[in-house]
Amino acid sequence: MLRYIIKRLFSALVTLYVIITITFFLMHSIPGGPFTGEKTLKPQILKNLNEKYGLDKPLGVQYVNYLKSLARFDLGPSYRHVGRSVNKIISDTFPVSLRLGLAAITLALLLGIPMGMLAALRKGKWQDKTVRVIATIGIAVPGFVVATTTMILFGVKLRWLPTLGLKSFKHYILPAFALSFFPMSFIARLMRSSMLDVINQDYMRTAKAKGLSKFQIVFKHALKNSLLPIITYLGPMSAGILTGSFVIEKIFSIPGLGRFFVDSISNRDYSTIMGVTIFYSFILIMMNLVVDIAYVFVDPRIKLDK
Repeated sequence: MLRYIIKRLFSALVTLYVIITITFFLMHSIPGGPFTGEKTLKPQILKNLNEKYGLDKPLGVQYVNYLKSLARFDLGPSYRHVGRSVNKIISDTFPVSLRLGLAAITLALLLGIPMGMLAALRKGKWQDKTVRVIATIGIAVPGFVVATTTMILFGVKLRWLPTLGLKSFKHYILPAFALSFFPMSFIARLMRSSMLDVINQDYMRTAKAKGLSKFQIVFKHALKNSLLPIITYLGPMSAGILTGSFVIEKIFSIPGLGRFFVDSISNRDYSTIMGVTIFYSFILIMMNLVVDIAYVFVDPRIKLDK
């Protein structure tokens, strides 16, 4: 397993390098720059700013200089947030996004898995039909629609829940639900189809023939073997929830990393765009590695390639 992990880490570095290169050159191919906006600067001021941040140099030189800084884990200064480095922005704001993301991931798993199990065990009955309707709505409706709808209903009309910030437990409910609604629905559908496949296997009929209780059959045999598709989805889902929180953070005025990333795109803050893209790419790659390793513990029959 150690050799496999080392190989995957090397592959991760190559993947990150490709992402960095593509993002860097695509970003600089867009007309304009971080200091060209609604307010036109004098040519001399613009020249001084470009010189200060090295944007006056040829693109190839800028690329090499960025890689050198990155090798020192220095993501550079933010062009728009004066006096703040990208490292500082990420370290200050990502913990907020992480807490919200973990709450959404937990909610998606705690609701999605039981919903899928219920639908599979009550196939064709009203429980199954209800879960399928909810799952279809959750997959079809965008997260920002869920966010605005729940905000208006539970925050403005009924006044049950707060709608701005993350000051207390109640503040997490609406944004976490908006973030988790799609993955929860997807997990429910995955779990339903996976469990339907498992309960029709020969070893399940053998377990019934041995006289095992329904609880043992479902939770000891069916559930464990039905979780593999969920584990596969867990890696990209986690990264997707964290990156998908950008819009939700905007809607609920949450001071997370998403706000800076959205602003950096509109303001062409090159260093912030690069830093956040690299950071989230790293999270996605590492989550996929964790998922591959988790396969072995869930199903011992699976062996990692050496």
